Amino acid sequence: MAGIFLGSAPHAEATDLESADGALLEKQWAEYEADRPKSIREVQPFRRSATTQDADGTEFTLTSLNPAFNTWFLLDITTVARHTKTTTYHLEMTDPEETIVSLRTTDTPELIFESNGIVERCAPWTGRNSELDKAVNSGLPYAPICGDRVFVRNHVRGSRSNREAVAEFLRDNVIFGESIVGIIKGSFYEDAYMVSGEVVAGGDSGEVAASLGKANLSQHPVFRAYFGFELDGADGGMQAGSWYAVKDAPGIYASAMQPGMIHPDILNRKGETHWLDGVENRADVYLVAFDLSQFELGYEVGTDHPRLDWSPRPSGAGKNWQLPGPDGFNRSDPLVRTGMLSPALTDRVAATFAGGFKRDHGAWRAGDKAVTNYGHHYGFLANGVIFSKLHPGLSTIFVLDDGSIHMRTWTEADRELLPRVRFARQNGVPLIENGVPGDQVTSWLGGNWSGSAEADLRTLRGGACMKEVNGRKFLIYAYFSSATPSAQARTFQAYGCDHAMLLDMNSQEHTYMALYTNEEGRVVPHHLVNGMSAVDAQGNDGHPIARFVGFSDNRDFVYLLRK
Repeated sequence: MAGIFLGSAPHAEATDLESADGALLEKQWAEYEADRPKSIREVQPFRRSATTQDADGTEFTLTSLNPAFNTWFLLDITTVARHTKTTTYHLEMTDPEETIVSLRTTDTPELIFESNGIVERCAPWTGRNSELDKAVNSGLPYAPICGDRVFVRNHVRGSRSNREAVAEFLRDNVIFGESIVGIIKGSFYEDAYMVSGEVVAGGDSGEVAASLGKANLSQHPVFRAYFGFELDGADGGMQAGSWYAVKDAPGIYASAMQPGMIHPDILNRKGETHWLDGVENRADVYLVAFDLSQFELGYEVGTDHPRLDWSPRPSGAGKNWQLPGPDGFNRSDPLVRTGMLSPALTDRVAATFAGGFKRDHGAWRAGDKAVTNYGHHYGFLANGVIFSKLHPGLSTIFVLDDGSIHMRTWTEADRELLPRVRFARQNGVPLIENGVPGDQVTSWLGGNWSGSAEADLRTLRGGACMKEVNGRKFLIYAYFSSATPSAQARTFQAYGCDHAMLLDMNSQEHTYMALYTNEEGRVVPHHLVNGMSAVDAQGNDGHPIARFVGFSDNRDFVYLLRK
């Protein structure tokens, strides 16, 4: 088989190409580091390409954006008839674990797919109405070609709520638009989603997920919680701080509490957080825990957010006006952002939740972080492809090439891990680090928490933490119906989290979280709280179409798949 290998083949030969690859990697690392305008392609230090031509001079280049993960490729086709024109297609392997792709570089150019010793060939660019043309014109975010071995990722418009569209219009088109949006938030969002469940009894142990234990509370009363899915043993109410298995969802557990129930030994520690007011003390917090021994974790960018240009927050030394964005580019082209889970994964999807801040809010306006690393814009990667560089000092959830899931503050030394990072999302500084509140929890500017300058703006917030129990890791997502970072930190501390990070805030769209079941061939969403269902679409058959899974969205998201 003649061709240039671009995947992660276990049988790839060790040849003199190794030294050539070393020189290429060094050159591409230099491009990654260069402080100049560049394309998103140039910031991928691990990419590899193969090029060939057909008889009429048409040139074909297949680029693996990160061969370690064998998932995302760019196919460039350059024609020379009349005038030179290059068309680029973003391809995604449907089964990157089992199938290897290469470009045939002798005779007629073809894509060659190898799986379990079976070799098949495909030239999707041939013919008057080629398979590639049909895929691009299909209107599908993922259009299958070459016998469903690969998807063409197509540009589509991501869904957004009316509130999101209006806020975005103000930011982009109205002078002082960001200030106007801030006034709207301060006037209408504070406590808008605050829920306080009724305490109905003193509480017995009930059915508790013993492996997760209980939160460290001063009391564990039974109270009314309003999850959008059913829990085993919670028909008469939930015991605060205890964990209950979610029905028909193995490995997933739920808990609820109010921050005022936290034990005084935690709640009253001086200097770690601000004191919680009466509203925060009785505002419900809903939590969902995932036993990571049963799940894989991934991350997908939205069609629009986070953007790649400059946040308006940094200024002075925090901004280089010669660059279109902090990493040298402000567009993802030719990479295509679908804002949707790959259809190849829908049969295993267990849950999704909304990602972190938009680019506008994902950088510092004051303090050391505002004037170093160009404002510390929050970084993110998908399938080993760098959209925005990861910065030391930021709270990061990431997945390595061995599938292991981590959450911690990214460090300078972690740069050595970059070749192994498959997914990553940064979102500010830690709420919890090494089991205690982060050192910026009480600083509005230092923490970049969003809210009022007095740090007293309560709002709906989402967050996540990692907890280890007897060597088993759990990822916990938490929905705070009305909280400041101090209430979030104290809650995660009470639940024994090792590290915790803020996600997004202000609306149920931005704090969206859903679990999924497969019913009669349909993916059915079950929301953390029922109000989140308003973000989903409705099919012609009356069944809901799940956000992030059934249609493209403008926002980024984290997803969990069953192993």
